[in-house]
Amino acid sequence: MRTLAIYGAYFAQFLKARMAYRADFFAEVFATGLGSAASLAFVFVLFVPIDAIAGWSRDEILFVYGMSMIPYGLFATVSWNLFDFGDRFIIEGHFDRVLLRPVSSFAQVVFEAFRIQTLTESAIGVVVVTTAARRLELDLGLADVAWMVVAVLSGCAIFVAVFGTIASLSFHFEDRVGIAPPVFNLINAGRYPVDLFPNAVRFVLRWIIPFAFVAFYPSALPLHKDELRSFCMATPLVALVFLGVLAYAWRRGVRAYQSTGS
Repeated sequence: MRTLAIYGAYFAQFLKARMAYRADFFAEVFATGLGSAASLAFVFVLFVPIDAIAGWSRDEILFVYGMSMIPYGLFATVSWNLFDFGDRFIIEGHFDRVLLRPVSSFAQVVFEAFRIQTLTESAIGVVVVTTAARRLELDLGLADVAWMVVAVLSGCAIFVAVFGTIASLSFHFEDRVGIAPPVFNLINAGRYPVDLFPNAVRFVLRWIIPFAFVAFYPSALPLHKDELRSFCMATPLVALVFLGVLAYAWRRGVRAYQSTGS
């Protein structure tokens, strides 16, 4: 509880500073929401002339797309420092002050900065999933809703694990950009049925950078895709495994860290 209170204080301080410029904040919220809506509109227009592809109907694909937006919005809220970690914390030496505090170094990095405006992505995702479910006439019971909550949390955990592990490489290789940008581009690939991609891409999205488990496989249960049920139920396990990889990689990285001396 003490640790949670500390993280709550992190958020409260950030929110106070952010609300000092409310017009700027709400402008960013609007711009982020507009960007998410534009991406969704592009997908909708792209699939308007297509009733189905690779055995997936247009509304099923929109359901998967909406499911991917929810965990991404949550992840993007705390992702800012992960993308900027090598430049800001390693090369500029800000990780020194992180190590001075008796709290998890990874949690400090993640909870030091927030992008609250990206929660609009999650909100739009909820609307898309609800609309697609209604059009598909899905009878979503309490168990389905509970599973979708588990899937969203697992998807968010997978994003954190993947990009946290990538950030940990900065302890060993000082690089301002790193490999995060090309991996980030794979997020969009995980928003569509993996059946659309060649076998090599499917393998990567399943077992190397498991973005297929963020939304595609978890959607199999509410969409009644029984042939994908085994992959679907493995989603929380995949999240736990990759969080374990993150924990190991981060500990190794912290041990290898050498201060800039500045």
